[in-house]
Amino acid sequence: MPFIPNTDADREAMLAAVGARSVEELFSDIPADKRFPKLGLPEGLSELEALREIEAMASKNEVASKSAWFLGAGAYNHFIPAAVPALASRGEFLSAYTPYQPEVSQGTLQAIFEYQSMAAELFGVDTVNASHYDGATALAEAVIMALNHGGSGRPRIMLPAALHPEYKDVIRTYLAAFAVELEEYRDEPVVAAARADARTACVVAAYPDFEGRVRDLTGAAEAAHAAGALFVVSADPIMLGLLRSPGSMGADIVTAEGQALGNAMNYGGPFLGMMGATQKFVRKMPGRIVGQAADHDGRRGFVLTLSAREQHIRREKAVSNICSNQGLAMLQATIYLEALGKGGLKAVARLCWDKAHYAAGLVARIPGFAVAEGEFFKEFVVRTPVTAASIVEKLERRGVMPGLALSRYYPDRTHELLVCVTEMNTREQIELLARSLEEASV
Repeated sequence: MPFIPNTDADREAMLAAVGARSVEELFSDIPADKRFPKLGLPEGLSELEALREIEAMASKNEVASKSAWFLGAGAYNHFIPAAVPALASRGEFLSAYTPYQPEVSQGTLQAIFEYQSMAAELFGVDTVNASHYDGATALAEAVIMALNHGGSGRPRIMLPAALHPEYKDVIRTYLAAFAVELEEYRDEPVVAAARADARTACVVAAYPDFEGRVRDLTGAAEAAHAAGALFVVSADPIMLGLLRSPGSMGADIVTAEGQALGNAMNYGGPFLGMMGATQKFVRKMPGRIVGQAADHDGRRGFVLTLSAREQHIRREKAVSNICSNQGLAMLQATIYLEALGKGGLKAVARLCWDKAHYAAGLVARIPGFAVAEGEFFKEFVVRTPVTAASIVEKLERRGVMPGLALSRYYPDRTHELLVCVTEMNTREQIELLARSLEEASV
């Protein structure tokens, strides 16, 4: 920084307060060769030169809007109404951080309140927080909630084998310091939940799972509750516009990746982690909860109702370190949901369902190809006669992104392709996909 507003006297006072005689002594724990490392940066460029270099690098990217895009696997190409970026970019809203002074942040707090209200209705739960970094961290925090609820006597976590692999990695990272048992199950959630016992903190279900399958959650919550365990669901919020909510099926905690709600794919982030829960867990939820109140004149206002679990309040007793609301991503999701309404969200979900099933029907008729059994929403697994990676490589050069080769996460699944179809895919693109798959398999 060219200017740091600390006088010599200020620095001496701060050093004395921490018991250091000099700045060098303060940083003595850092190895000398690591304090000011040489970064090897190139020579500086003019603004014009830098812009041209950035544009050259950006031109190497595959852009969903300029190709037949069937890639999902956690980041989804959904339509974003023009109202979303237009309203979200207004100066009154353009902030990615949580308001710490509610009295001067009424607009932002109202937006968060409306987001929480709509998301709670979508999830079928009593309350939703604001918010988490992404769907993976939201689910990891939900698992920790379950562990804290169950106490040390319930170290067992049951996860679906078909949960997104990156979600499982994040959960393992979060739980690295916990004495827990992670058990993966492959059968239906209700069957797995029936195996919960007195050592089980929670049973997690993916709705749909990483392979696109929509498993029936009916009875799973009751089975988990019979053993004293919680039932946690990681859901697709678009799908909830069409199918039953997890809360209506007894889920205690519901999480989701909110990127599909008015947020671009953004090269993998930033995204929006959503979490909702029943009323009894409201004080255990990480993040903030905004509530509606009235001032001394009876006028409607908004406040940070709950943030007591955070480390800045609870310090060492904090149950989470999530302290940032994904404000901008949350705002875009709010505008998206308000713009579409119930009917619009249902229509989007219906289009995804219908188009995905149309695509699956075409692919299933191609010699040598087979669509995996089971019901699905917008993603499905295709078994291929040649390696899926080779198909992806061939079709990318033709402007077709056919999906994800599952060998990326499962090295032994070389002949399986995860295809995603949304409302953005036209009939022509779907038929092009089918023709291209057949040609690439020769």
